[in-house]
Amino acid sequence: MSDHFILTPFFLDRPEKGLNVLREADWQINKPALPVGSPQERMVYLYRPLAAMVATAVRQGQRPVSIAGDCCASLGVLAGLEQVGVRPTLIWFDAHGDFNTWQTTPSGFLGGMPLAMAVGRGEQTIVQGIGLTPLPETQVILTDARDLDAAEREALAASGVVHLPHVTDLLAYPLLDGPLYVHFDTDVLTPADAPAMNYLAAGGPTAVELAQLFRYLAGTGRVTAVSMSSWNPSMDNDGRSRRAAMALLHDLLYL
Repeated sequence: MSDHFILTPFFLDRPEKGLNVLREADWQINKPALPVGSPQERMVYLYRPLAAMVATAVRQGQRPVSIAGDCCASLGVLAGLEQVGVRPTLIWFDAHGDFNTWQTTPSGFLGGMPLAMAVGRGEQTIVQGIGLTPLPETQVILTDARDLDAAEREALAASGVVHLPHVTDLLAYPLLDGPLYVHFDTDVLTPADAPAMNYLAAGGPTAVELAQLFRYLAGTGRVTAVSMSSWNPSMDNDGRSRRAAMALLHDLLYL
């Protein structure tokens, strides 16, 4: 299966120019003009074309690989997969839970909510606006998530989401049959390997450990879609975070 790269150079609803340098000649870019409105309303207009690009790639026998500045873009990927009848198991690598709602968040940060949105919890403006049917919680595996807010932790523990605190736990976990969608937030890496992150969390797996996991997942032959939430380009002065993240992405794709 060939890979179809889609670059959405935005952080939430704001353009992130630093991501433009990643684009290669055969990559598709998702950079629509966004209307005036709330961040959620603007992101609906950002993720509708992303969903269409994902759906087209799958119809053409390709694997969509989405790269964006934050994790909310994963909602567009899920919507695109649903358009072609793919309802995958979602494996989410992240230093954070992204499972907050307006009732649990201490910061009000929309970027801390996409996994909750994806399963139908809390804020649903984007989900409804792009025509996404929320995934059943039992089809979601969250791995690492070492930095959780207190109420978010309680909500996660009471949910049907599988939380594997150590990424290596995934090696022994029995995956459901069917397609896999892997979302990779680069801040899951230990800061020693990838320090250019907006929200650093101490600890975490090394690039070597993650590479083992990604090669294992690639070896299943069932990874149908991939998305990556990037490092902060303006903080990556030595290019270390970019090199680590892109090498891991290649491990996951078996390039």
